[in-house]
Amino acid sequence: MALLPILQYPDPRLHKVAKSVATVTEQTRKLIRDMAETMYAASGVGLAATQVDVHERIVVIDVSDTHDNLLVFINPVLTSSSGSEESEEGCLSVPGIYENVTRAEQVTVSALDAQGKAFTLEADGLLAICIQHEMDHLQGRVFVEHLSHLKQTRIRAKLIKQRRETL
Repeated sequence: MALLPILQYPDPRLHKVAKSVATVTEQTRKLIRDMAETMYAASGVGLAATQVDVHERIVVIDVSDTHDNLLVFINPVLTSSSGSEESEEGCLSVPGIYENVTRAEQVTVSALDAQGKAFTLEADGLLAICIQHEMDHLQGRVFVEHLSHLKQTRIRAKLIKQRRETL
């Protein structure tokens, strides 16, 4: 397994729309393993393939306290959502930035697992938020884009300044 580099906002590659996975192969499963390792190493709870510059509809999520409940979503589709909830979000592609975002409180998602088997999952709480957040990445959208234009501009400037200072 290998740690993958995570794209940092405002990298334009984060805005590419991911393509559906035609067939789940061993290469797909290797990517999933590498994404999971990358997510755990970065202390994240979710990671979309877009964030590692692979523009396929693949998401890994683990919201468990023990980091032993990896969920894999290939070609995920939200089939229903209800309620509304505001909560603080962060993102591995937007390090150090946490902002409140409003999302559906409950969602139902259909996807394929790592073996290519179809499943449907109903989720609420942190898992529902994470599913929506990661699926946004597959559409080329970063969570800060749910914020006002002014906040987006400030966040972009802050991240660019931080990157310059670390070079």
